[in-house]
Amino acid sequence: MSDTDLGNEDETPKGVLFTFVSDGDWLFHKGEYKKAIESYMKILSIRPDDRSCYVGISKCHLLMGNPELALKEAENSLKGDKTYFEGLYQKAEALYYMGEFEFAKVCYHRGLKIRPEIQKFRVGIQKAQDAIENAAGSPSSVKLGNKGDLSFFQKDDEVRRKYPATAIQQMMTVEKKPQTAVKKTKNEKKDKQVLGEFYDDKKYLEDLLKNKDLSKSITKKGESLRDVIKDSLTYLETCTEFRNNEKPIVVQKSRKPGQRETRPKSSSEHVQLIRKRLEEIESELMCGNAKNSLKKAEDAMKTVQAWSPKDVPDKNEYLEMLHRSMGSAHHKLGDLDKALEHFRKDMELAKQCKLHADWSRALDNMGRVYAQMGQFEQAIECQEKRIPLVCDAVERTWMFYELGRWHLELNRFKEAQKYGLRSVTTAEDTEDVQWQMNANV
Repeated sequence: MSDTDLGNEDETPKGVLFTFVSDGDWLFHKGEYKKAIESYMKILSIRPDDRSCYVGISKCHLLMGNPELALKEAENSLKGDKTYFEGLYQKAEALYYMGEFEFAKVCYHRGLKIRPEIQKFRVGIQKAQDAIENAAGSPSSVKLGNKGDLSFFQKDDEVRRKYPATAIQQMMTVEKKPQTAVKKTKNEKKDKQVLGEFYDDKKYLEDLLKNKDLSKSITKKGESLRDVIKDSLTYLETCTEFRNNEKPIVVQKSRKPGQRETRPKSSSEHVQLIRKRLEEIESELMCGNAKNSLKKAEDAMKTVQAWSPKDVPDKNEYLEMLHRSMGSAHHKLGDLDKALEHFRKDMELAKQCKLHADWSRALDNMGRVYAQMGQFEQAIECQEKRIPLVCDAVERTWMFYELGRWHLELNRFKEAQKYGLRSVTTAEDTEDVQWQMNANV
């Protein structure tokens, strides 16, 4: 079948679409990103609005070292739905690797507001903030010059000639109505302390936003000045929120050079230490540094194993999280046997601690690894154990979809059809058209 035969979705056999979906995900996990992009593109030729494919292509470009192309595909996934959290995260990641740390941080914050339970947005905010601080360095070390593209300031001069300073001040004092698009901070004194000299800039931008004539202008890049102002205000507000919650980090950083890290004396200190380590481990993994992530997880494992259960009643829960992280790192490094070993320990500890969500996740990870190894019987066994544990409609849709696919690999057509129908039925409960289309494949 040629690519030209795929133009009409109604005429495309469902098995063909199923193959493209499976191939794209499979090739991505194998690290064959160019071939994965080709599979995702074939799906888009049939279903141009498939947001998950744009995200998949974006991930491939990012791992191939093309953040600009990754950003373009991430933005395509957000067309029509700016709240699509996977697309937001991918856009943030692309911006981060382009060195646009401030804008990346804004996207991470937007994603966190939409899905506050997803930890990777918090990790993204932290790593973006660290990158901003590392890039900025000491203000005294920055030397300003008059070289470079000054066209932006030339346009600014034109605006000033058109609107003299006195006229601008008069226009700014006309409308004092509060704008719903800009949130007012409750404690202005606290904002002044946090933002410092940028507080005046924030007030200036808020006043500028009220001026309808000026805010309608277009920048050199073709962006609406009003949108740029709003993004800048959003960034300043997120900075304020971040700084207000930054005290524990400042305390940790204030340790004198050469001073050794003291062992926690209380349960709460144990918790703070291991949570910080877990965030570092996850951050390394998210950035593609699986080796560093694994090394930190192994070191943290030794630390936690040395703790007394009396001091840390939740010790097994932290061991469970570390086994999960180590399994993920080994999986990224291609060591499937080691990954399976740690995911199995993760599953056993989660079951022992009665952590149903973590137990389900561990079984899911084990199932996927078994499937990659071609051991579909064991993969099916793991997923079927998850059925009573999973309540979320979208997750159940995907679970039944995978069970159907793995039965199909074993030529068990009746079982594959049974789970396919269950996937379709569950997809109808999601009220998500995209998932209903995926399940019908």
